[in-house]
This record gives sequence, structure tokens and C-alpha cells, in this order.
Amino acid sequence: MGNKEISKRYEDAKRRYQEIGVDVDKALEKLQETKISMHCWQGDDVIGFLNPDGELSGGIMSTGDYPGRARTPEELRQDIDKAFSLIPSKHKLNLHAMYVDTDEEVDLNEIEPKHFKKWVDWAKECEVGLDFNPTFFNHPMFKDGYTLAHPDKEVRDFWIEHGKRSRVISEYFGKELGQKSYNNFWVPDGMKDNPVDRLSPRKRLMESYDEIFSEKIDERYTEDAVESKLFGIGAEAYTVGSHEFYMGYGISRGKTVLMDAGHYHPTEVISNKISALALFSDSLMLHVSRPIRWDSDHVIIMDDELQEIMREIVRNDLLDKTAIGLDFFDATINRIAAWVVGVRNAQKALLKALLDPIAELKEAEQTFDFTKRMVYTEEMKDLPYADVWNYFCQKNEVPVGLAWYDEVKAYEEEILSKR
Repeated sequence: MGNKEISKRYEDAKRRYQEIGVDVDKALEKLQETKISMHCWQGDDVIGFLNPDGELSGGIMSTGDYPGRARTPEELRQDIDKAFSLIPSKHKLNLHAMYVDTDEEVDLNEIEPKHFKKWVDWAKECEVGLDFNPTFFNHPMFKDGYTLAHPDKEVRDFWIEHGKRSRVISEYFGKELGQKSYNNFWVPDGMKDNPVDRLSPRKRLMESYDEIFSEKIDERYTEDAVESKLFGIGAEAYTVGSHEFYMGYGISRGKTVLMDAGHYHPTEVISNKISALALFSDSLMLHVSRPIRWDSDHVIIMDDELQEIMREIVRNDLLDKTAIGLDFFDATINRIAAWVVGVRNAQKALLKALLDPIAELKEAEQTFDFTKRMVYTEEMKDLPYADVWNYFCQKNEVPVGLAWYDEVKAYEEEILSKR
């Protein structure tokens, strides 16, 4: 499809949306300025560069052996560059602490901003922001299934120091790049079988976090987030950092609560939790993922929950207070394609939400006109949002339709196949 055809279809779609009171240009402006935080760990199967020969721990598993995995920081940045070149507008990269880029021998309780300078230099050149995550797994000090909640003070102190240093690094990202860096804390602590004492580990976890967050940090540049989980491999019966723990901790301590789409019971969805949390928190953070029967972190597709998450954010005017990140890892498919599919789907779902006649729908609901509400929401499903999306891609000078996949296949043949 040529540029003229794309533009013509866009103008036709724009007229159809205007008929129901939707300002398409305004929707595209909002989409343009909304940054998705793309996670670095899809590119190398969650291995990192601190301990690349170690085995994954902390209930995390990446399956598959698709060729071309990034083995060095340079290869990973090269792959990220390729993915970003196929995704419209400017975004952020979500970086885990274990992705240090330094010639020094350094451990997690010794990391400093200088160990991430190459990432910052790259981000400046690419004009992207950086978010951060302390790495509380894949390390010898992850002992007996515990980190910050471990009964041994020496173990806790190691991880507390790591948490403190991570906050300094996140602040450094924000200062250097002029974009607030979200620093997300997640720990895998838990038990495989039923514990006798659930309270003591949670008390230790609370006290460890209080120590980490006791040092003042400039909130203009960084924001702490805390993330819950239902269970993991080796922690099937009990997770210390449950949803209730982090909801209480985040709200009582003024921290951002992060909700991951895969970290709840199979019948729970985070879309239904967003509005409730928004009443009690000044900011929200999401990890948009796709669980299949458990927290399997599949590449996000255009399913009902992805669309409902974006609708909740847009319909409740929460976009400006919500940080949207992705979290999935699949080693059975081309890793760059996984990134591109994921980010573009998140943007498409957001666009669909932005193209809803929200005022009309809310008025119908508030006047108990449920017939109109149903008629409009069903009719919206047939409107040509894809023509608006294609125009958005064209405007941002990225491939339209399947053309991006041709570039990924060429990159695989030229670069990935030779690793």
C-alpha cells in the first residue's frame, strides 16, 4: 500500500470517527507522546552480563533456543536499535541491574552509575529514556528462596545495599536523560510448600524496604515502584511479596504500586484493579504481559485484556499518571520480532482506546441508557482504526503492515544467524 493510499484511507477513517465526535488528530498527538518502556531482557532470555554462565533463579524460566541471542551489551543494543527503528515514536528502555556494561569485576552490592554510563550514552544518542530494576535473582546470594526476607541478616544486608545503589543509578538515569526513571522493586522470595509462619518473612521484607528507602532520593528524576507476584517456580505455595503486601506497603509509604498482568490468580485481571488503585495513589505502573495458565510472560497479542487495560487508562483519564512497561520473554521466536509485536500491539490497543467516544459513552451510562452504551461499544469494533494506525506509522517513517517483518528477516539473515 503506497503513501497516497494510506493517506486517503486515513482521511476516510477520520471522517467516520468525526461523525461520532472523536478528534482523531488529538488521539494521535496523545499516542505520539506516550512512551512504552520496552524491557531489555527479551533480547537475551533474561541472562544479563553480570553472571552470564549462571542458571536462572527466582522462579524465572525462559524456554526455547531460537538462534541469535544477544551475548554482549553491544549486541543487545544493536538488536534494540533495530526493534526501535520499526516502532513508531520515541520510547524508553527498561534495564535490569544485571545488564551492567563495564570491564570491572563488580557485584550487585557494588554497582554504581559509572557501570551504566555506556547505556546512558547510547540512550542520549537514541533519544530514549531509561527505567531500572534491581536484580534480586540469578545470584549466589539468592539463598533458600529468599533475599530481602531472609532470616540471615548478612543475606538481607547484601540485598539492601543492592537496593540502595539501584536507587542512585535510577536517579542518575533521570538526571542525565531528562526523563523520570521508574525504579521497580520485585523480589522472588517465597516457599515451595505451605509455611508455618507467613508473618515473619513479610515483617522482614517490610523492614528491609524501609531501610532501602530511608535514604532521600530526588523524585524529580526517579520514582520507586514495588511489584507483587502470585507465585513462581520454587515458590508455588507462598510468596512473601503478595498483592496485599505491596498494595499496603505502596500506599502507606507513598510508593508507586506496579501491577503485572501475569501476577494474579487466573481469573483476575489488572484492568479491573486500575480504577481502584487510582483512588489511593498519585501514580501507577504496569507490566503488560500475557499469562497462559500461569505467569508465563508470553508476548502480548491484541487480546481482550490488553484492550481493556488501555481502555481503563484512557477512559478514566489516567494516562498521564500511568507508566506503561512490558514484561515478556520468549526464546522460541525471533526476539526482535517479539519486541516489535509487543510494543506495536500496546500502541494499537492504546490507539483504539483513544478513538472511543468517551464522553458519549459516559453520558449514556450516567443516564442509564444501556442500550445506547451497548450499541456504541459494539459499533466501535467495526470502525477502521487500522487505517489510522497505518497513517501513524507512515507519519513516523516506520514500516506499515507486514513490511517491518521483512526487515527483521533480513536482519536475522545478515546479523543474528552469524552469532
